[in-house]
Amino acid sequence: MKKLNELYEGYPSILIKDIKINSKDVQEGDLFVCVKGVTKDRHDYVLDAINNGAVAIVASKKINVSVPVIYVDDCNLELAKITSKFYDYPEQKLSLIGITGTNGKTTTASIIQDLMGKKICGYIGTNGISCSLFNEKIRNTTPDADRLYKYFNRFVEADCKYVAMETSSEAFLRGRLSNLTFKIGVVTNVTEDHLNVHKTIENYIECKKNLVKQVSDDGYCILNIDDKYYEEFKKVSKGKILTYGLKESTLRILKMKFYLDKTEVVLKYQDKEYNIISPLLGEFNVYNLCAGILSLLALNYNINEIINNVSGIQIPKGRMQEVDFGQKYHIIIDYAHTTDAFIKIYSLLDKIKIGRIITVTGSAGGREHEKRPSMGKVVLDNSDYVIFTMDDPRGEDVNEIINDLVSESTKTNYERVINRSLAIKKALDMAEDNDIILIAGKGDDNYMAIGNDYLPYRDYDVIKEYFKN
Repeated sequence: MKKLNELYEGYPSILIKDIKINSKDVQEGDLFVCVKGVTKDRHDYVLDAINNGAVAIVASKKINVSVPVIYVDDCNLELAKITSKFYDYPEQKLSLIGITGTNGKTTTASIIQDLMGKKICGYIGTNGISCSLFNEKIRNTTPDADRLYKYFNRFVEADCKYVAMETSSEAFLRGRLSNLTFKIGVVTNVTEDHLNVHKTIENYIECKKNLVKQVSDDGYCILNIDDKYYEEFKKVSKGKILTYGLKESTLRILKMKFYLDKTEVVLKYQDKEYNIISPLLGEFNVYNLCAGILSLLALNYNINEIINNVSGIQIPKGRMQEVDFGQKYHIIIDYAHTTDAFIKIYSLLDKIKIGRIITVTGSAGGREHEKRPSMGKVVLDNSDYVIFTMDDPRGEDVNEIINDLVSESTKTNYERVINRSLAIKKALDMAEDNDIILIAGKGDDNYMAIGNDYLPYRDYDVIKEYFKN
C-alpha cells in the first residue's frame, strides 16, 4: 500500500490500498483508473467506483466528483506506469521473456518455464499464472496492467528470476505492455487473426512488432526464419537476433519424425547435430521447442543440459492434449481456432492416422467473421466427419456462425449439434477403434461465453463425465 502523495506529488496523503479499472471490483481505499477498452470507457463508471469505495480517480476527461482527480493524457498508458510504481517496480527485478505470434505463444512460454524450472521462472498467459508456489487461472492472455504488475510482484516475492509471458497483439494495442523492457522477445509466427480488433493484417503485425522493439539493447530477439513476415520483424528487432527453422539458422531443424505420443527431431547448433525425443506433437511444436531452446541458449544455458530436460516438458492442457480413459480410439483437445492452426494439426494427423478423423468445433461469436469460411473448409476437407457446435457464441446465433463455417464448401460430411456437451458425446458415441476425435477451439478453457455471461464449462470435464457414466 502507498499514500496518494507518494504516487502523485502534491496530492493529499490518502492511503491507497489497491488500483482498479473495473468499478465492480473496487473496494474501500482503492484508486480507480479510467482506462478505455474495446467497448467500454471507464469514465462512464466513475460514480459506481466512488460508491464502492474509490478514494481517488485517474482520468483523461473532465469529471466533477467529490474525491481527488489526477488528470493524465492517456489513462491506458498511465495505468502501467502508476501500477509499476505502486508495487515498487517489480518488473525491473525480473528478466522478462515475451512471446508473441498468432499460434504457439502458450506452448512456447510453457516450454521455457519447464526447461528452466518453476522455482526460478514464472509464467503468465492463457493457462494462467504459475511458478513453484502457485498456479491460478486468469481471464486474459495478457492481463491489464492493474493485475499484471501485481503478478510481477508475486513472482518477485516467490524468488523467481525470470518470467515467460505471452504478449498478445491486443495487449500492445491497449498499452498494457508499453512500460516494459524485455530481455528476450520471441516471435513464433504470424497469420491472420484478431482482425475484428486490428482491422488489417498490417495493423496486427505492427502491434506484434512492439515486442522486438521493446527488447533491451543487450537482449535477444528470437525469430522464426521460415515465417512469411520474418524480414519485417528482423528490420525492427533490437539486441542480438537468433533464428530457428528449416532454413539456415542459429538453431536449424534437420529432421522430424512424427508419432501420436512423441516427435523425434534432429537439430543443428554451432555445427553439431543433436537428436531429441520430444513429448510434444507435430511440426508446429518442433518450432515452438526450438524457440524455447534458443531462449535458454541466449541466457547461457548449456545445450546438453537443455536437451536432457526436454523429456520433462509437460504438454500444456488444451494444446494437442491426448485424453486417455482406456478407450481404443484417440481423443485430442486443442485450442485451434484459426485456418492456419487447423492446417497444421491436420498435417500431423494425416501422417499418423489409421482410422477416421472426426472433428468437433465451432467459431467464437463477436469475433472476425472473415476467417470462418476458410477455416470451415479446411476442417471439412480434412475430416471424415465434422460436428459443428458452439464455441463462446456470445451474442451471435450459433446456427448463423455455422452457416459462415460451411459457406465455402460443398461437402456434406457434417451435422449441427448446438449444445457443445452433446456434440462431444455424439462424437464419442460414433468413435470406432483407431479413430481420432479432435475437439477444437476451447482447449482447457473453463467457461462458455453465452450472451454477457461466462458459464462454467470445460471440454475435458464433458469427456470425463462421458466415461464415468
